[in-house]
Amino acid sequence: MIFQALPLDDEEQAVVNSIDELRRRLSHSIGEPRRWYGLLRRNAFAKAIRGSNTIEGINVTDDDAIAAVDREEPQEASPETWRAIVGYREAMTYVLSLARQADYVFSTDTIKSLHFMMLNHDLDKAPGHWRPGEIFIRRDSDGEIVYTGPEWDKVPGLMQELVDSLNNPGPSPPVVRAAMAHLNLAMIHPFKDGNGRMARCLQSLVLARTIALSPIFSSIEEYLGKNSQAYYRALEEVGAGRWNPERNTRRWIRFCLTAHYQQATTFLRRNERLGAIFEAAEELTKARGLNERMALALTDAALGYRVRNSMYRQAADITTGLASRDLKALVDAELLEPVNEKRGRYYMAAPAVIAIRDAHPSAKTVEDPFAAGREGRPGN
Repeated sequence: MIFQALPLDDEEQAVVNSIDELRRRLSHSIGEPRRWYGLLRRNAFAKAIRGSNTIEGINVTDDDAIAAVDREEPQEASPETWRAIVGYREAMTYVLSLARQADYVFSTDTIKSLHFMMLNHDLDKAPGHWRPGEIFIRRDSDGEIVYTGPEWDKVPGLMQELVDSLNNPGPSPPVVRAAMAHLNLAMIHPFKDGNGRMARCLQSLVLARTIALSPIFSSIEEYLGKNSQAYYRALEEVGAGRWNPERNTRRWIRFCLTAHYQQATTFLRRNERLGAIFEAAEELTKARGLNERMALALTDAALGYRVRNSMYRQAADITTGLASRDLKALVDAELLEPVNEKRGRYYMAAPAVIAIRDAHPSAKTVEDPFAAGREGRPGN
């Protein structure tokens, strides 16, 4: 037996309806032709990669996360950190591929393959193999054991039961089925290492297979990375120290519904902000007599990213030489400021572009969908 989802109460169903409405609005917004869509999608993928790895203490800058998505070299990450980031990128890229396969069937082999992609840079962690013995989770702060997984010889059967539940889903909404896949893999803890990343990756795969919205915008990994303590508390409360699948899972389901609501709201707001910044950047290029494609570089700079030739080249779909000429023109127009010499050179926002950023600040908070007396819930 594995952990089971509980039937949703009226409040939880209302939050699911809210999430569906937010995603409908987001799908409509990004479904229209938008020149900044590539930036939005790239940034969302980078934040998901960064968020999931941050939980494990594998930290990279936003700029290096962008470099991972663009398949470029990092500027700051250590070789060991970079190997972990690239491994996770490869696994998530495979998830995006599986989302497009109409005849895909969940299998333990897929889960093992994803784990191998993540951890093949460290063979001591037995990538792609179930753990060979018992496993204990210790709290970083004091070394106390906070969770003991099921016996190692039960892992194959439990993982097959998990896969069967994904191939024969019950009436629960997709967000709940994905949450339960995440919970069960985390509690079975089938691998020697990398279980948290695999649980989050599996959740993203379930969402990718069951939600019409692009998988990049269905993931909650960015939210989990920013709320790691609440994430761990929710897991610990349901797990209660040892493998016990009879326990009530409502605490975990509500945590994941909150994550989906807040992440969907963030994506919607981010798309609106990015559109406003892009339009302002485009107007600035027109005013300076520059090609409008250069607004892509200015938008990245306005968002606070380091603009590199490779980054701009991919966004604008132009040659390296043309990208160099464009960036020089933006420097000459005093819209970008170069940093470093030719090797390792990148560009940052000049005052005129910083002014665009300041005129369009990002929203800092999103309401709790379960807050008592909440009004204006989307879909109501």
